Amino acid sequence: MSHEAEFSAGASVRVGLGAITAYIVLACGLAWLVVLPLWLGDGLRAPYALPLMSVMMYMPAVAVVVVLLVFRPVPKGQRLRFLGMWPLRPAKRVVWMMVVGLLVPPLLVLVSTIVATLCGWLRVDLVGFSGYTHLLTSAVPAGTPLPPTVVLIVAQAASIPVAAATINAVAAFGEELGWRGFLVPALRRFGTWASLLVSGVIWGLWHAPIILLGYDFGRTDASGVLLMTGGCVVLGVLFGWLRLRSASIWPAVFAHGAFNASAAMYLWFVAAGSAPDPALVLPLGVAGWIVGTVVIVVLIATGQFRRQPALAADRPRAMPAPFPEAPADNPPVEGSNAATTTGSDPDRS
Repeated sequence: MSHEAEFSAGASVRVGLGAITAYIVLACGLAWLVVLPLWLGDGLRAPYALPLMSVMMYMPAVAVVVVLLVFRPVPKGQRLRFLGMWPLRPAKRVVWMMVVGLLVPPLLVLVSTIVATLCGWLRVDLVGFSGYTHLLTSAVPAGTPLPPTVVLIVAQAASIPVAAATINAVAAFGEELGWRGFLVPALRRFGTWASLLVSGVIWGLWHAPIILLGYDFGRTDASGVLLMTGGCVVLGVLFGWLRLRSASIWPAVFAHGAFNASAAMYLWFVAAGSAPDPALVLPLGVAGWIVGTVVIVVLIATGQFRRQPALAADRPRAMPAPFPEAPADNPPVEGSNAATTTGSDPDRS
């Protein structure tokens, strides 16, 4: 039996709009609640800002747990499969998609930096790395000896996959369990693109509590939220493709971790004295939108969004009979071996 057929044979799960709405409201409400001390205090300058934002990343996961326990939209025995946490099969496909998730996002961030440079949005220094050198020296006491900047850049680049697969993946899991684990398959009954685009918009708006404080883009108005939403839609399609293509949440978790680990890569190359606009040069900004959109177009053109194993949220399809049925008016001859030579064993496909 093929793995796609095996997925299709399982019972479908249809998540109601009530459970979906409750998840969205709860995830967003908890995010605002967690970072409320920042709004009442010193904002992103508060010493507890980073810990609170780390806690905020787990609020989508908390919302999933609450919705599953209260609304019970997914039968207890199917929850891990619905969320894409288990089983990890076919193992070869899931592992390869994890590798893609770990290695490709840093490349996309690097390409977006190149695009920003070619468009004139980012002034770079590829010889002395003056901007990054200044950033490093200003972060340590005066006179502190530092290795050559290029050595530090190479070391940091080499550490990205490790950080992505460990610390950053642990942090990203809280978000991915909610957005790609629960929301994408829950919305998929409305169509693949509806699920990817709508979940991306909601993911972007979910960031509003910290974006309005100036996080990422340095803008404390609706323009910052719109920029974040645009970036999350593009990233959401790419992470969602990993989720749908593998039927597993883990490739998206590692991709999210790899993206977060490499998002500030442009700082390595920026020239001292320049002031690039984050809205243009960040991988969540316009440069990132351009690169991500090109990748999405390539995936569409190569039919990658059509190659999806069925999820637990899909309607079950009838399994094909192992052997064709003989017409009623032409029964098989007793003792013939027609039934044993017609068709192929589906368990070997």
